[in-house]
Amino acid sequence: MNFYFEASEILNRLDAKEGSIKGILATLPENNRSRTAALVIETLKYKSVLSDVIQASKLLTEERKKINSLNLALVLVHDILLSNGIQAGDGPIKQAILRHKTRLKSELQRIKIKRGVKSDLELAQTSDDRAAKIPRYVRVNTLMWSTEEAIVFYTKCGFQLQGPFASRSAMLLMSSACLSKGFGTDEHIPDLLAFNPASQFRDDPSYKTGKIILQDKASCFSAFVLSPPCNDPNAVVIDATAAPGNKTSHLSALMGNKGKLYAFEKDKRRFSTLKMMLAKAACRNVETVNADFLTIDPSHPKYSLATHILLDPSCSGSGIVNRLDYLLEDGESQTEMVEEDRLNKLATFQLMMIKHAMKFPHVQKIVYSTCSIHATENEHVVNHALQSDEAKRSHFKLAPRNDVLPTWNRRGQAEEMRGTDDADSLVRCSPGEDGTNGFFVSCFIREHNSVLPQTKPSKKRKGETEGVAPEKRKKKRKKKVKTE
Repeated sequence: MNFYFEASEILNRLDAKEGSIKGILATLPENNRSRTAALVIETLKYKSVLSDVIQASKLLTEERKKINSLNLALVLVHDILLSNGIQAGDGPIKQAILRHKTRLKSELQRIKIKRGVKSDLELAQTSDDRAAKIPRYVRVNTLMWSTEEAIVFYTKCGFQLQGPFASRSAMLLMSSACLSKGFGTDEHIPDLLAFNPASQFRDDPSYKTGKIILQDKASCFSAFVLSPPCNDPNAVVIDATAAPGNKTSHLSALMGNKGKLYAFEKDKRRFSTLKMMLAKAACRNVETVNADFLTIDPSHPKYSLATHILLDPSCSGSGIVNRLDYLLEDGESQTEMVEEDRLNKLATFQLMMIKHAMKFPHVQKIVYSTCSIHATENEHVVNHALQSDEAKRSHFKLAPRNDVLPTWNRRGQAEEMRGTDDADSLVRCSPGEDGTNGFFVSCFIREHNSVLPQTKPSKKRKGETEGVAPEKRKKKRKKKVKTE
């Protein structure tokens, strides 16, 4: 029964909006993750129907002493109605569900008749149709093998190398039977392979051993545009918001596992996931830091040497269409005022991240990216960053198009920028049109290789994380302050 408790707890965390489905599932122990993830995802697909069935059957009312959680009832009722039964030994909770089995089945049948459907599958919540047009991207982890070796491996597995699926017409053909085993190399990102959207790799030995990374093409743009020093033992790079680790492992590969890559993550659960992912991918030049990047002192002896910083902070995620989070939509549209308020709060945080990165004295290049389609989080944040005191003091500007995926056609929105040249320096991806999820990339570079004057770092106090800037202490008054 612990399996069902674990699955219901995941649903509780999703209800509390603690993170995305993929992110929360990634915090589960790997040995039981697949089974729990499958139950959670399938339960979410039928959540609306299962909730109606539970309510109509009065299960929670009549069995409130045994089952006091809707989410626990959801996973149990799912298995008794839509799977092979409850996979647990007899106990009071299982017996409580079984007492209502006939009524539960009856209520499910009533819903099917009411909705005019014949199969259970027709009751499931469907995903975004645009996801079917996005190939299944696989990044070859060059720290463990070469792209050529990967191509030979998948060819022996029955896949056919038929060239990159660059055109829209080719991607639409991918769903046909003749191309279901086709794959190709990507024209923009080295070491990236594109497979049919229906291809599954969770049981692939190459995935399990870290030799391939399942990562959307657009998500690969960030590290590629940052272009950190390769095979340089003196290189210092920062990934400011590293978990779950896909971009971090990409940076490590581009660096040839040389130099030092500091990966920051403030959340403890995501930090644990980050460490597991990097260990699996054999990233030996990464030092993980369980701290908020915004608290890091730019003058710290270790971190101040960073020349390249990757910023991929929290965002609305509005550009992602092939993720599981469509299952969390409740059908109630937010008002424009609420959505705008949320975006403004995110944009404020995102701008803080860029401005803080610009304070690092030796940084020469900063890449800021989001998986958002909103100008509020993209062009507007870039505009504000360019006009900030930090940018002016440190002489930052946008890198020219030639240094930011020059052959990628979709650029920034000119009407949202101060100039056409600035918009041309930006990269945008449109879900359903570019064969990727929605994404945005910008690259700030320091002019004339100028370097900020080094300030004396603050000393670390007992109990503080190394490099974290201490809060300013209030000066003690000589007179006693009256306490209330």
